[in-house]
Amino acid sequence: MKYNFDEIIDRRDTNSLKYDFANSHGKPEDVIPLWVADMDFRTPPEVTVALVKSSQHSIFGYSETNQEYFYTLKKWYAENFEWQIQSTWLVKTPGIVFAIAMAIRAFTNKGDGVMIQTPVYYPFSETILANERLLVNNSLVYENGAYHIDFDDLEAKVIANNVRLFILCNPHNPVGRVWTREELICLGDICVKYGVIVVSDEIHADFVYEGYKHLIFASLKPEYLNITITCTAPSKTFNLAGLQVSNIFIKNMDIKKKLKTEIEKSGYSQLGTMGLVACQAAYQHGKEWLDQLKSYLAGNLSLVRSFLLERLPQIKMVEPQGTYLVWLDFKDVKLTEVELDNLIVNEARLWLDRGVMFGDGGEGFQRINIACPRKTLEKALLQLEKAMNNYSVTKLS
Repeated sequence: MKYNFDEIIDRRDTNSLKYDFANSHGKPEDVIPLWVADMDFRTPPEVTVALVKSSQHSIFGYSETNQEYFYTLKKWYAENFEWQIQSTWLVKTPGIVFAIAMAIRAFTNKGDGVMIQTPVYYPFSETILANERLLVNNSLVYENGAYHIDFDDLEAKVIANNVRLFILCNPHNPVGRVWTREELICLGDICVKYGVIVVSDEIHADFVYEGYKHLIFASLKPEYLNITITCTAPSKTFNLAGLQVSNIFIKNMDIKKKLKTEIEKSGYSQLGTMGLVACQAAYQHGKEWLDQLKSYLAGNLSLVRSFLLERLPQIKMVEPQGTYLVWLDFKDVKLTEVELDNLIVNEARLWLDRGVMFGDGGEGFQRINIACPRKTLEKALLQLEKAMNNYSVTKLS
């Protein structure tokens, strides 16, 4: 490969949330952190060059984007997703969770229903509850090692709770589903029928495994485009989360105006200079890097799959169709949540994300981030195997 994803980069003492704050999160200092969704790989070198060039100018005043920024986004979504965006649709925010919070405040009142599909990215529920809205859950159904949507339950709960806003996660974090055209249309038709605005979090859209295709929800029907706030960002794709930049696309001008009004109420205006510079450089020059990264991640996924099948068959991997986050089913190990947490953290010396964080249906699961050098992942799996073997011996003695 042109890019060295095997390079072990010491991220400690860089104020890294992932590496430098184990103790403050109640974890031992020597855990291998495979939790929060950033990668242990360098961003594309062209992004670094652009950031260095900007920093050498040595003036960091207020910044805005020009037409080249938009054309870069337009080219990316046309070439990779066959989606034709327009400049009038674009709203830039410091992150997708921020945009979701603004949408909740703009389109619902206290007590109104906002629907999610657990187990799902936990800031969804946190933001709904923090804004005193009613959290309505259309739980995903887990059967035969895979997840699907209960559409009868979805429609019934939309009606019963007067749901005004639906937060779609596609590709889904943490279960790894890439929703099919048929599933998205069934979901979309229900939302159109009952006047539900859809906030579509598509931050992991660039990470889909062979045999699957990510479909932009808003692109499937004109009716969906008219009710959707499509949330995108370069942060997961190019490892830029700390630079806080996201691109939100809204075709409906009434919806866009209301969202922008809520953003103005928050007091937020221009994004940071470096985030804008990095975003444009990444989408302009990062495709080859991303293609090689996806190939490397497929190798990491293959390692996890084969290791569990051959050496830890009691732990089941929910086969991901997208994202670099893998959902592990520990239910056959038959531990309580406290016991499982102790096994993972104190015995295996790993820092994963506990399934219960992701809401109903997360019990007995752990989420592992495989976006790291293969040797790091191998070491983590070996530590998990040792801990599991010791647990089995202790249980039998």
